[in-house]
Amino acid sequence: MRAAFAGASTRGPAAYSRGDYSRAVRELAPAASRGNPRAQGQLGFMYENGFGVPQNFAAAADLYRSAAVQGDVFAQSRLGLSYDKGHGVPKNVILSYKWLDLAAAKASERERDYYRRLRDAVASKMTSDQIVEGQRLALIWATGGW
Repeated sequence: MRAAFAGASTRGPAAYSRGDYSRAVRELAPAASRGNPRAQGQLGFMYENGFGVPQNFAAAADLYRSAAVQGDVFAQSRLGLSYDKGHGVPKNVILSYKWLDLAAAKASERERDYYRRLRDAVASKMTSDQIVEGQRLALIWATGGW
């Protein structure tokens, strides 16, 4: 099954890069439905932006959530932004902070600063108590307590 994940995970993004969104969806959807977090995150992005599928924030958030709980950094960041905007999920700055903080903590060195900036932009709209709660939730999640 790993080979199937890899194939869809490369063919889907390749089709997306060429602007062949319909093919990208066809390549990513089966892997996403089998639980491939990378495919879920990419397909979620396509639903969020209406690329090859009708724009659907709820479907995007569901896909992001499925991938985020598996530790996919991209999906964690997109789910955090979804909570910040209230796209497909109720607007919630604490959960937004939590997911963006988790993404920043797990991101590659090259991406870490970007995710920190997103998290900090959300934090600028929060009270100190809300930030503490977002950090607490991220810590609980990161240590497997959630």
